[in-house]
Amino acid sequence: MTAAAREGAPVALEGDGVELRTQPTGGGPPVGCVRLPRGTDMGPALEGLPGDACPCPHRGHLLEGRLRMRTAEGEQDHEAGQACHWAPGHVPLVLEDCAFVEFSPTDDFRKVTAHIARAA
Repeated sequence: MTAAAREGAPVALEGDGVELRTQPTGGGPPVGCVRLPRGTDMGPALEGLPGDACPCPHRGHLLEGRLRMRTAEGEQDHEAGQACHWAPGHVPLVLEDCAFVEFSPTDDFRKVTAHIARAA
């Protein structure tokens, strides 16, 4: 059995109030602990990826705040307390300061994280 806590997880991305920490969890996908401040638009950081959107699926739980996922099919708002699945092709816009945990395929997630780090 493996457990992860935000405070002990290594920082994968950090800056302008954005924080992403990831921790392996015993052979499955890593857990991502994410904090995004209100007004964060991930669109510019995702430019250059297929469809200028995140190509990685995520499953997670929104702990605090509200965010909007923009997709080719439209927009959907999510709020604290919801478990979520974000399919490939999404672009987050933060409506209220957010904190969430997510699980994503390791290789896909690394590629997206590396792309965002280069765009920063």
